[in-house]
Amino acid sequence: MIKIYKNNVDNLELLEVKAIEKDTWINLINPSDSEIKKVAEELKIDIKSIKQVLVEKELPRIKKYDTFTLIVINIPYMKDKDIKNKYVTYPLGIILTKNNILTFSLVENIFLNNFVAVDLVKRKEFLLNILLNSAQVYLKTLESIDEDIQKREKSSYHATDNKQLINFLNIQKTLVYFITSLHANKTVLEKLQIEDVLKFNKKEAMLLEDAIIENKQCIETSTLYREILSSTVETYSSIISNNLNVLMKFLAGITIVFSIPTMIASFLGMNVPLGELGDNPASFALIILISLIISLFIAWWLKKKNML
Repeated sequence: MIKIYKNNVDNLELLEVKAIEKDTWINLINPSDSEIKKVAEELKIDIKSIKQVLVEKELPRIKKYDTFTLIVINIPYMKDKDIKNKYVTYPLGIILTKNNILTFSLVENIFLNNFVAVDLVKRKEFLLNILLNSAQVYLKTLESIDEDIQKREKSSYHATDNKQLINFLNIQKTLVYFITSLHANKTVLEKLQIEDVLKFNKKEAMLLEDAIIENKQCIETSTLYREILSSTVETYSSIISNNLNVLMKFLAGITIVFSIPTMIASFLGMNVPLGELGDNPASFALIILISLIISLFIAWWLKKKNML
């Protein structure tokens, strides 16, 4: 899919247009070969520079060509929507040419839809806003993950199965993806700041500094959550084991208590004379009463010994 945006003549509002013109933003989402070829020809850029980024495992990087500059960063994406907070990261490619800006990715990055009024003439400023907003996407996702961890912790205290443990492991895997991608993004941001790849004015330099700070905060937060979650998973495993032990102890105690009436009934059911007890019309009620008293006594004793 290809979307092309241009500024409104009267203000900076973005309007979707049909053709690529000067000072337009082209956004490619999982594009076909024909769409890639069309954009590459009109912007006079190498097709390979686009296709190399349109893979799942492309690493963040920055490269300056004769007629354009390519920046690649990783963005979080919920690949399986049936499993909450199970994210992976996908590369987002950004190309700056003399007259246009191009963004392209295998998946739709929702945060790009938040840009409704930007000056497409100031392409470097727009690029830096994309980098800043991408870091904020990580932060918002991490906030959601933290809330989910808190909820799952409360519901895991009495659990005896592995369902919550699997959920924690999915979150842990997400955090590993995030930390790896954020460190790679950090390298790109620092290269933009240190090397003379793009020349920034004072305002743009401040935006880049903000993006670097946000990215560092994301790294620290992700690392903290991973450490907390690792400790939580270990504790949760112990809780599951302890809850199972308590359950088995309870079932063993109940089995002992209910075995008493069975044993009495088995003994008295033997083909032997029971004397006066067998001739007594209330013998059945007496046997039930005796069984109940003994069972209650055994249950009380087991409870007193903390075995029930």
